[in-house]
Amino acid sequence: MSNWSQKHFRAWTGIAVALFLAGPAAAQVKPTPSDATKTWTPDNGNGTFTNPLFNDEFSDPDVIRVGDDFYMTGTTMHVMPGLPVLHSKDLVNWTLLGYAFDRLDMGPEYRFVDGKDAYGNGIWAPAFRYHDGTFYIFSNINGHGTQVFRAKNPAGPWTRNALGATLHDLSVLFDDDGRVYAVYGYGAVHLVELKPDLSGIVEGTDRVVIPEGSAMGEGHHFYKINGKYILITADYAPVGRMMAARADRVDGPYETVNISSRETMGLGKGWSAPTVRGRPVPAPGDRIDLVEPNPRELGVVPLHQGGIVDLPNGDWWGFSMMDTKAMGRTTFLSPVTWKDGWPFFGLPGNLGRSPRTWIKPATGAGGPPTPTYQRNDSFAGPKLQPVWQWNHVPDDSKWSLRERRGFLRLHSLAAPHFLLARNSLTQRAVAPESIATAVLDASGLKAGDVAGLGLLSIPYSYVAVVRDGAAFRLRFYDLLTNRTIEEPLPEPRVSLRVDGDYETEVARFSYSTDGRTFRPIGGDVRQAFQLKTFQGVRYALFAFNEKGLAAGHADFDDFRLDEPFADRSANIPSGKVVTIRNLADDRPIRTDPHGMLNFARPDSPQAQGPGTRFRIHDRGQGRVAIEAMDGSGFLTVVGEGLPADVRLMKAETKDSLFQWQDMLRHQFMLMSLRTHRYVGLNPATGEPYSADWPGTGPDRKDGTVLVWTEARPAP
Repeated sequence: MSNWSQKHFRAWTGIAVALFLAGPAAAQVKPTPSDATKTWTPDNGNGTFTNPLFNDEFSDPDVIRVGDDFYMTGTTMHVMPGLPVLHSKDLVNWTLLGYAFDRLDMGPEYRFVDGKDAYGNGIWAPAFRYHDGTFYIFSNINGHGTQVFRAKNPAGPWTRNALGATLHDLSVLFDDDGRVYAVYGYGAVHLVELKPDLSGIVEGTDRVVIPEGSAMGEGHHFYKINGKYILITADYAPVGRMMAARADRVDGPYETVNISSRETMGLGKGWSAPTVRGRPVPAPGDRIDLVEPNPRELGVVPLHQGGIVDLPNGDWWGFSMMDTKAMGRTTFLSPVTWKDGWPFFGLPGNLGRSPRTWIKPATGAGGPPTPTYQRNDSFAGPKLQPVWQWNHVPDDSKWSLRERRGFLRLHSLAAPHFLLARNSLTQRAVAPESIATAVLDASGLKAGDVAGLGLLSIPYSYVAVVRDGAAFRLRFYDLLTNRTIEEPLPEPRVSLRVDGDYETEVARFSYSTDGRTFRPIGGDVRQAFQLKTFQGVRYALFAFNEKGLAAGHADFDDFRLDEPFADRSANIPSGKVVTIRNLADDRPIRTDPHGMLNFARPDSPQAQGPGTRFRIHDRGQGRVAIEAMDGSGFLTVVGEGLPADVRLMKAETKDSLFQWQDMLRHQFMLMSLRTHRYVGLNPATGEPYSADWPGTGPDRKDGTVLVWTEARPAP
């Protein structure tokens, strides 16, 4: 068997053993190994998409259209390369063209020199623009002000110059008269004119155009649409939302409205580490206090920090980010409905709320679903897969893909602990669950070397091989509990694995000496989102020497990321007969003698009757018709969808169509195509179902999230 085949055979069998050991309950929700090769794509392949666009961190997005092409960039902070440039033809399927820079060494803190680090700093909140044949990205670097990147080709090369000012969360507008403006600031919004060559600001032009107290925030996106100046910002007082401002003149006066609020897509706040903000990077033994989330609290989770973009046909779409627990902040796509001159996120009849699943933008672009990234890497190619990013600026003389063909070699460099280890190679964790496996040959380690697979965040954790003299040990470490577990390792070649669940925010490490049977180590490891690095959890391959030496090296043979929930093709039970219960109170839904959709008490005769059985009919584009198996007809919304207006009608009509909202794990919502609102009930009132609910809350317990189970054959 070839080296390539051996590596991939070990990966397949290891996954199969892990799934077998997980038991029957896990086998019901986790796919077979062949399905686990898939990676997340929002395109459902049926003319619809499901948010988020990327199920891994992509924060502070900005999107532009140039002709029939769309381009996006976002925040990267201190990792290298930075400022990704993505391309799309349909706003749903995105490909990575490259980065605006490969390395950006702004001082010793970017190289872990003199006890300094760039955590919590770096490059952030970029503004993407195109004007007169040139692409521009404007972004801030902490301590170095606003930077201007420009390129004739979005794939690069890009050049950079400093603007000579610091404009917080800026957005730039190239106006019709040739003048260039930027807005910036938090709360009070400033307007400043830029020099035509973008070498600085025009002296004396800085002024406040929207005063404090106007409900505006930061993360600005500035446009001129049909002669109106429109500004979209994120506000966090005290929960996340999106605001818009509008004026006839660039310097105002501006009026403001809320255009998106409360939309969490059914995701709540995660665990947080507020005490790490503003503090030095924690070392082993330092105390870290985590705050347990209130599952019903919105916090800053709801859609925020984004803007809008138009299609060639005149339609408009919104993009924004959302805080999605320990995984970090990621990007969502929303239809935009203009009303009274304002660009509301959402659909007519349900403005301010965005569907999780909806029809793809009408760009006319075709093609199959296309993943944005290739996450797996056998390290057999001449370059790393572009999804990888280095933690800080790497020392390029201390890593190689050539010294040992087919391996990533990391030379260990002196570091006091994992967070300060140079040349850690990272990629973003993928939600809701992903399993990272790295194959390590540690035979090149020297005394004091530590090399392995880690979860890079604060708090961090890892599983690694440690060398002490002639002996090798397997080490697990968790910064949160300051817990170390070490076990003897009979040989230096080992497979290291971490299974991260970023909805429950728990990770579990394991290792294998034969590539087949994985042994757990360390138990449950709590994950959290923190604003020290302003990033979510990252998988990291690392090697450092804790004795202050530059000693040996680690050879990584393979890295694989499996995503058990990436394949959503069977999540709509099309053609199946199912029973449906409400997640809020576990009561099954049933037909009603009065022709309404109602609920049954779990211990009642109705709960076992034919009125609780429904067939799901596929009507294309993710739309379903639901037929009651007791012969009472099709679920149909009449009137405004108020209680008692979700009926069972003998004949199927256009008002019998619902857009299925996939929430994973057999959870879903039904959006009425008549009202653009959701089917649900208030568990406390005893009313029948209605179709006038704007959406679910962060805990999914408000009565709109349903759970399907395939029904047993009728006796």
